[in-house]
Amino acid sequence: MKLGIIGTGYVGLVAGTCFAESGNDVICMDNNSVLIENLKNGVSTIYEPLLDELLKKNLKESRIRFTTGLAEVALHSEIVFICLPSRQKDEDYSDISLILEVLKDFLKSVTENKLIVVKSTIPLGSGEKIKTILKTCNEFKISYAYNPEFLKEGNAVTDFMSPDRIIIGSSSVRASEILKELYSAFMRTSNRIIVMDERSAELSKYAANAMLASRISFMNEIALLCEKTGANIDSVRAGIGSDSRIGERYLFAGVGYGGSCFSNDLNSLIKTGDENQVDFKLLKAVEEINERQKAILLQKIKRHFGEKLNGRKFAVWGLSFKPKTDDIRESPAVEIAKKILEDGAMLNLTDPVAIEKAKSVLKRRSGKVKFFENYYDSLKDTDALVVLTEWNEFRKPDFDKMKSLMKTPVIFDGRNIYNPRLLKEKKFVYYGIGR
Repeated sequence: MKLGIIGTGYVGLVAGTCFAESGNDVICMDNNSVLIENLKNGVSTIYEPLLDELLKKNLKESRIRFTTGLAEVALHSEIVFICLPSRQKDEDYSDISLILEVLKDFLKSVTENKLIVVKSTIPLGSGEKIKTILKTCNEFKISYAYNPEFLKEGNAVTDFMSPDRIIIGSSSVRASEILKELYSAFMRTSNRIIVMDERSAELSKYAANAMLASRISFMNEIALLCEKTGANIDSVRAGIGSDSRIGERYLFAGVGYGGSCFSNDLNSLIKTGDENQVDFKLLKAVEEINERQKAILLQKIKRHFGEKLNGRKFAVWGLSFKPKTDDIRESPAVEIAKKILEDGAMLNLTDPVAIEKAKSVLKRRSGKVKFFENYYDSLKDTDALVVLTEWNEFRKPDFDKMKSLMKTPVIFDGRNIYNPRLLKEKKFVYYGIGR
């Protein structure tokens, strides 16, 4: 099929590359000319496992190309996916004005029937606004569907190629049938396509992220109780995760969730509830718990070293909001690092892929911040190590080497990646979450 992708950010680039990998002819558009030139040369602007090699492969085989022109997308595509970011109209509430503006411009170049598919996260009821714009194109039949993405950063390519489910929200039988045929390439073992109305599809996206965020905040509440009572959150997780009704995923205590989705989606859902006289008390508590959780590790640091951290130096391992991505948006690691700096400490920062993006946020604090490519080098003469992202590279370090480099052998483990008993044997002072 001939596909167009408008917006080559995280979702658009992954979708375009994976669609090309399944044999489609894909043209991707973005108004950022520097970004497009990089992509034409096979240089991705995001870090995502498997993405670079698939991008280069499909460029070489001419199944994917890039442009800055909407008219070119209109000319060379039958199905057009909108993968644009939602602007923030007011605090934590999505606004689709950018999507509507781009659609109006796009329709000026349409010369044949099209299927428009929105993958961006959009507020409940947005489909009606979008279809109103599409109806202005009287000369051609423009079908519409909402097709939310459920990609996990760090596993997005695998998620796209082997999805848990594909949700198609559309009142158009034609649109649904075309998309079912398109996605059949990813459904070779079983059919996981769910067709529903647009509003249900829009709400499904928000509800899924709200459920996942709720599980994380619930476990962080239980972790706090573990610390107060002497229970162990790892044992509790094993005890409840073995229940088939609950499952094992998203039950890890830590320093809170981050990224661009969970908080924005929760607050958008809360706002939609308020507008419809539904008070989401549970989701408000989920967000409140998450904000509190980001302060837990700093409290532990101050209990150990005292309220004033002036003159102290800490190594921080991990800056991205989760492993296998360079995304630092809403990253608890970055927020905690800022708070430690505000309390007078110096930081040696390291991350496998997010250093450059973190520099843009933290470089203003010159003299108090240093960045290291090698995570052992970051430990030299430090008062403690603070682990904030659970990268695999950090899980099995040489503790004897670490101890020889550090001024004092203290670890604040914000992701519970180390064995407290082993560290006690190695003569480290260890602080975890709920342990």
